[in-house]
Amino acid sequence: MGKTFKASKFQILTKIIIPANISTFINSLKVNIGLSLVGVISGEFLVSKAGLGYLIVYGGQVFKLDLVMTSIIILGILAGIMYAVVLLLEKFILKTK
Repeated sequence: MGKTFKASKFQILTKIIIPANISTFINSLKVNIGLSLVGVISGEFLVSKAGLGYLIVYGGQVFKLDLVMTSIIILGILAGIMYAVVLLLEKFILKTK
């Protein structure tokens, strides 16, 4: 329909395609928050000398459960904060829509 009214490609993108896919973008962000943390921590498991992944591996090797549990709790809090930021972003975007 946009082409029928002689809309440019940029107008079709900004007025039709992006607004129709906002909910898909936000839902993808919600899912990928956890997956990005899993990727970072698994990378730290393998090659890092510092970070939460390193603390989890080191704590497991020297039987320090407090290091392991503290790192996991910090990851959970971080994931919760990131998820809350995406929810606020969603409310702001959909409110102005």
